Amino acid sequence: MNSRLAKILPPLAVIALVIGVWWWIVVRSESPIFPTPWAVVTGTMELAEDGTLWEHITASLMRVGIGFGLAMLVGIPLGLWMGWVTGAYRTFNPIFQMLRPISPIAWIPLAILWFGVGDVAPIFLIFMASVFPLIVQTTSGVHTIDRRYLRAAANFGVSRGVLFRRVVIPAVLPEIIVGMRVGVGVAWLVVVAAEMIALRSGLGYLIMDSRNAGNRYDLVIAAMIIIGVIGLLLDGITRLLEKLKTVRWRYVR
Repeated sequence: MNSRLAKILPPLAVIALVIGVWWWIVVRSESPIFPTPWAVVTGTMELAEDGTLWEHITASLMRVGIGFGLAMLVGIPLGLWMGWVTGAYRTFNPIFQMLRPISPIAWIPLAILWFGVGDVAPIFLIFMASVFPLIVQTTSGVHTIDRRYLRAAANFGVSRGVLFRRVVIPAVLPEIIVGMRVGVGVAWLVVVAAEMIALRSGLGYLIMDSRNAGNRYDLVIAAMIIIGVIGLLLDGITRLLEKLKTVRWRYVR
């Protein structure tokens, strides 16, 4: 119990301090526009009661789920292949290293041009944002496998298929999880940016709509806080994979 309190109390104290400072600044400045923490709470309750909040959250999560799922289906097998086959790495790595630094936001005009205004454009942006961390991290994981294990398996006559399933994939799983954590974080960031420009639903759209519809900055701040909380939850869910028996060896302290 004491150890749990030691982990929970410091971040709660920091959050309480931030809220207190926030409230004090708004009261002292007598700002007619910027909301107090309580105004943000009441605005959030307003959206929750009429169901608007849940619709926007569901829309954003749906887009992230589809885009990130497609990125995993493409990025992980491609990373394993590039890490395992030297020719594939030499052929495709330069291309991916050129595309990887391009900001996902830079793809927005092309996404709208190719797919129009709808769900496909943000899903494409999420895919582009999250597929490269998965490819790079998976490939790096294969390259960092201790070669002694591969030579030992070869000495025992283990086939390449069995070697790949029983040695390579378990060894790479911790790196894949790291790539997933990075990818899902970037995906969540990108969907909010895309929804501000190309859609009429989602948390990003909620921010822009609240700003344009009578300067409802209480709803703007509420949406920002919700985005942060969901991002924290997504990272926490991904970190739960670290507790799997297959990958726990990498995270032993």
